Amino acid sequence: MSTTRRAPGQLEADVLAILWRSGEPMSPAQVRDALDHELAYTTVMTILSRLYEKGTVTRRRVGRAYHYQPAFDQAEFAAGRMRALLDQGEDRAAVLARFVGSLSDDDERTLSTLLRRTLRRRA
Repeated sequence: MSTTRRAPGQLEADVLAILWRSGEPMSPAQVRDALDHELAYTTVMTILSRLYEKGTVTRRRVGRAYHYQPAFDQAEFAAGRMRALLDQGEDRAAVLARFVGSLSDDDERTLSTLLRRTLRRRA
């Protein structure tokens, strides 16, 4: 068993990635089997329970166990995280300016196109 510590939130991210790839609800045992690391079943259950409490996954009872699936697609989840980080900054304009300044040329063009579309819809 590896003694290397994971970055905070990495196991949750790994579990979510597995659920997104699956495309269908999974039991904790299925999630555990899909993980590359050797983890205790109870550890996987704890992660899934935490994700459920946060509203990140949904669950439904199948027999004696719950089956879990993501509550959001990957894009919606990432957008929510970006909004939460933006909300933490004291100077939203500075945070947005730094973010836009860090984008590749392709991403800047995409963002510009998306903003134009949004403004047209609101007009």
